[in-house]
Amino acid sequence: MPKAFVFGDDIDTDVIAPGGYLHLSIDQVKMHSMEAIFPDFPKMVEKGDILVAGKNFGSGSSREQAPVVLMELGISLVVAKGFARLFFRNAVNVGLSIGTIIGSTDIAQGDLVSYDVAGGEIRNVSKGTVTRFSPPQGALNDILNEGGIVPYTLKKLGRSK
Repeated sequence: MPKAFVFGDDIDTDVIAPGGYLHLSIDQVKMHSMEAIFPDFPKMVEKGDILVAGKNFGSGSSREQAPVVLMELGISLVVAKGFARLFFRNAVNVGLSIGTIIGSTDIAQGDLVSYDVAGGEIRNVSKGTVTRFSPPQGALNDILNEGGIVPYTLKKLGRSK
């Protein structure tokens, strides 16, 4: 069952994908994700896990590697109280499911969760509670459903990847 990783406000892209490693492959960069604030993060993430954050998640530079690193680690959904605009768009463009938390959440580090991205709902199995979030709508949702901007564009052009 997926588990939640919880972070606070103002987590910037240099923490998510540290700039000092960007000359390396994505497989190497991902091993340094969040190391400044949670050194064991890359070792603990499993496919399907989610990331829950506070305000201004993904601030800083516009590096596309930040959402890619999270996806490569196995994060399937990022929800936050708010996102830096460029991180939000980069996440959509690379096909990382994302949503803005509505109201409050009581999800804690390591809680077991299930989620419905289309329905905008995270069920905290550990506590028996529900957190609502607003997923992207319209064209942004269409892009996510195709797996990112490249597959979306290729489909629109009648080509496949």
